[in-house]
Amino acid sequence: MKKLTQIPVFVLLLIATFYVPAVLIVSGQGMTPTPQPLPHWTYEGAEGPTNWGNLDSRFAVCATGRAQSPINLSKAQMVPLTDIKFDYKASKLNIFNNGHTIQVNYDAGSSITYNEIPYNLVQFHFHHPSEHSIDGQTFALELHLVHSSASGDLAVVAVMIRQGDKDNPDYAGIFNNLPSTQGTPTPTTLTIDASRLLPASKVYDTYTGSLTTPPCSEGVRWLVLTTPIELSQKQIDAFSHLFEDNARPVQPINNRDLLADQSPAKP
Repeated sequence: MKKLTQIPVFVLLLIATFYVPAVLIVSGQGMTPTPQPLPHWTYEGAEGPTNWGNLDSRFAVCATGRAQSPINLSKAQMVPLTDIKFDYKASKLNIFNNGHTIQVNYDAGSSITYNEIPYNLVQFHFHHPSEHSIDGQTFALELHLVHSSASGDLAVVAVMIRQGDKDNPDYAGIFNNLPSTQGTPTPTTLTIDASRLLPASKVYDTYTGSLTTPPCSEGVRWLVLTTPIELSQKQIDAFSHLFEDNARPVQPINNRDLLADQSPAKP
């Protein structure tokens, strides 16, 4: 897996917030670094996913990469995978609309451990509809919990969300407070516990992929929980009213290994 090494945590946070640090242009006169703004990108039209790789050289891997995300999870190799060890604690609900999704920046102190490597939970956000599919089936929403290791590697836990018959109280603090306009992270008086956003079963599929937004950086460890959780249609509609479609289409798996947990259940 390609490593994103020696990247400060705050930069990783910006990357996971769908931003890539500006390239510094050195002028011939005073050698003064000048930030070059990133191009605007969207989920449709000329600036949509099929054209991301052409918008800027920093986005080139969106088109040329061979290990892109999301993918359709199908025909995975069944193996006994190691448990994901979740150590999530409560956080202030630092919620905001970043223009591409609703994101919650998570307070320090929560993490997962995967293959004996700890990854700190940095933020989580949502996509509508789901970006990954399972045997061709898509879901109403997909939750991405973004983690960073001390060396700068990224691991994303994905949760599939389908329509249920009633409001999900564990998600109520989020979906009752969705910011309708783009802004910056703002702490609220509310708290959120990411452990309560997960399904009871922790069975998962895993593969090496990429960020699903520009710059589409590769080397991301994906851990996709295959048991969905449920939200009410009202909760789903609250998000889809803001983001009608903020999902990148599935990408070719190429020659990557896709592994599925052969365990019947993981508590």
